[in-house]
Amino acid sequence: MKNLLLVFLMVGSSVVAQDYTKYLSKKGEFYVFWGWNRSMYSNSDIHFKGDNYDFTLYNVRASDRQTPFNFNDYFNLTRFSIPQYNGRIGYFISDKYSLSFGSDHMKYVMDSVQTVRIKGYIENSGTDYDGTYNDEEIEIYPDFLEFEHTDGLNYLNIECRRHDRISTRSILSLNTVVGAGAGMLVPRTNATLLDHKRHDDFHLAGYGFGFVGGLQLNIGAHFFILGQAKAGFIHMPDIRTTQYESDKACQQFYFGQANIVFGYRRNLFPE
Repeated sequence: MKNLLLVFLMVGSSVVAQDYTKYLSKKGEFYVFWGWNRSMYSNSDIHFKGDNYDFTLYNVRASDRQTPFNFNDYFNLTRFSIPQYNGRIGYFISDKYSLSFGSDHMKYVMDSVQTVRIKGYIENSGTDYDGTYNDEEIEIYPDFLEFEHTDGLNYLNIECRRHDRISTRSILSLNTVVGAGAGMLVPRTNATLLDHKRHDDFHLAGYGFGFVGGLQLNIGAHFFILGQAKAGFIHMPDIRTTQYESDKACQQFYFGQANIVFGYRRNLFPE
């Protein structure tokens, strides 16, 4: 009886060990994920400069633009870029560390009809806004300025992430994920400024960096759900605003994200 009990204990220990090691992330494993974000932004100073104007708006407020949930926009492959999304592909360089490349597609919309301070000048625009401004208040209306990065505020970045297992039960396991990264901003800016036509193309406008942390629920050997928070800094000194190449804007601000993503992982070259 004792020998039989010993055999059961050994077999049980072996099964538990196999279950645990089977679902661990390991060196050589690839992963990919896709999901969506809510974003927030700090107030920022925006400097606009062109042939007949040079002015700064101070402490400008902005929000994201979340697409209302519907199956067609969120799950139709021809419309995947409409919501605010996060996509990433990564590779484990060790059992705990991965390198990855991803796109954080945020949407930045300047709040309409807000009062801000303005300093600088506008001349020969043919509008009521011509004049010299010396740190005074101005009300922003659409006939003066609309300013959005809505297709979008595209943060293309490389990250290094650390993955630590904190719990395992049968085919489920839980990881913490923390990391940092940096990259470039390639927005498609929708700006209507002083009746000029907008510039409606993607443009390399600047750089950013950020930090991320989250909890990852692994389901079996290949699937996972990851909830994560990300925060960082964006500096865009070369934003295209109108059809004229001389018309530029510059801004910098902090951003935050709350994300939910769904992923798949696999070792494509097992030994």
